[in-house]
Formats: sequence, C-alpha cells, structure tokens
Amino acid sequence: MYSAEVLDHFEHPRNAGVIDGADARARVENPACGDVLELTIKRVGGRIAEIGFRAKGCVAAMACGSALTELVRGKSLVEARKLTREDLLRAVGGLPPASSHASHLAMDALQAVLRQTAPED
Repeated sequence: MYSAEVLDHFEHPRNAGVIDGADARARVENPACGDVLELTIKRVGGRIAEIGFRAKGCVAAMACGSALTELVRGKSLVEARKLTREDLLRAVGGLPPASSHASHLAMDALQAVLRQTAPED
C-alpha cells in the first residue's frame, strides 16, 4: 500500500516536463522493470533554478521523480549532491519493498544529471 505522499505526488506531480534550454539532461532506465526517469535542470549561478522530470513507469517511479524535484529545486549544486536516498524516502512517506527500486532510479538520475555540472558550481 502506498503512502498518502506517494499518491499525492503521483496524482499531482510537481515540476513535470522538460525544461527548455536545460543546462543538463539525464535519462536513466531500470532494465529489470523498464521504468524510465529523465531529469532536466537549468542553473542560475550555482543553484538549480528549474528542474523538470518525465517518468515512464510505476506509481512509485513517478512519485519519486516528482518528490526529487521538490527536494532539489532552489538548492545549490553542492546541497543537491548531498541528498540521500533516505531523504527521498522520507519525502514520499516510505515505499513498499517491492517499489524500492523507484527511489534508486530517482537517485541514479539525479547523480547522472549532476555529473554534467562542474564540481565547483
């Protein structure tokens, strides 16, 4: 059973879509289940001014993509790099064991998009 937070992010996703003129873009796929998460970010200075996500997959994958964008939007790149999977799980009120792959997918996508930014940003 999904938490109220998961269902809210699934039913009312935040920051859905692709950011035009994005500074970085990453697409990650889970080969075991086929879920896909794409992140695009636009930076202003060393901060994530805009972030968008597109997800194809289960309820948990979409919810984690949405929650992730809320957690890092407005943060410095340094702060975004410090986000943990546990932070994401807290934001969605936890996930059933069978859906835990969604949090890994979201974190992998975040790390992939942040790798495209300069470390000193």
